[in-house]
Amino acid sequence: MKSTGLVYHDSYLRHYTGRGHPERAERLLAIMKKLDAEGITRSVELLSPLKASREQIGYVHQGAYISKVEVMSARGGGMLDADTPICPDSFEIALLAAGGVLKAVDTIMEEPTMKHIFALIRPPGHHATPSRGMGFCIFNNIAIAAEHLKREYGIKRILIADWDVHHGNGTQEAFLNDPSVLYFSLHQYPYYPGTGWLTEVGKGAGEGYTINVPLPAGTDDAGYLYALNNLLVPVAREFKPEFVLLSAGFDPHIDDPLASMKVTSHGFGLFTDVIKEIAAENSNGRFVMALEGGYNLSAIAESASAVFHSLLSETEAEHREAPTPAEVVKSRVEEVREVVSRYWSMI
Repeated sequence: MKSTGLVYHDSYLRHYTGRGHPERAERLLAIMKKLDAEGITRSVELLSPLKASREQIGYVHQGAYISKVEVMSARGGGMLDADTPICPDSFEIALLAAGGVLKAVDTIMEEPTMKHIFALIRPPGHHATPSRGMGFCIFNNIAIAAEHLKREYGIKRILIADWDVHHGNGTQEAFLNDPSVLYFSLHQYPYYPGTGWLTEVGKGAGEGYTINVPLPAGTDDAGYLYALNNLLVPVAREFKPEFVLLSAGFDPHIDDPLASMKVTSHGFGLFTDVIKEIAAENSNGRFVMALEGGYNLSAIAESASAVFHSLLSETEAEHREAPTPAEVVKSRVEEVREVVSRYWSMI
């Protein structure tokens, strides 16, 4: 088996969100077309997902909410909120999306040669809370995978990084009190869903295990890399995750219609280098990415390609800290550092 994998299934296209909705099937088609054209699909292990069970969805979500989605789909569809449509197939496809990330996790845990897998799935998940779907998300795919790692494999320390342009409020809520999961989010702030300020650090036993980096609009590659290298890397060395998960949203891209960041496609490859190195240093390379947002078709295709070039590269990553980030970004990172240093000695 190869060391890099791709989870995908055409059934993900059946989650119909309606004409003009940003989170549409064409997103996956654009990515797959690009990966095929560049020969990437021939260089990776292609994996088919299985549906997550109701019990597995219940690791994170309340039974009443799961039933609500199931019934709404069975009755022909509806709206979970103003942004999150359900079609007749959505419940089954949402199970398959969560199952896609579970397939990735299981493959890495059971196949010694497999190190990193990209789960090209939809609907996305990081806004879905235990009790509700929102922000295009139905079930929290990445949170379910983290719980699966804990329950099925006894993994005690999991890092979830999230570079989607929107704060992953659902993932944060799922692990707010849980010191076994370190949640690290880079996101545009202020912006939807309004959460993710730097003082949100977790609660109870989980205090200090949530790290939010609320970045100003206009942050570019250099700003993201500065935050990753100066916050995530040192904390990860201290936390020593046994498995790394990543919510990979491509909506910080400069061409994305729903956000105001200035990340390039190449930048996402550089960010992947950082996470890949964290996994190599701490978790024997074990690293799973799951697609979240990203709504410009050419931008997400080029960005996904850059990610795979990073995953497939066997050479050391290039130097990532030039050019110097904007002062406003450096200032925000220092604000976050001041908060985080109360819990982590390596900051």
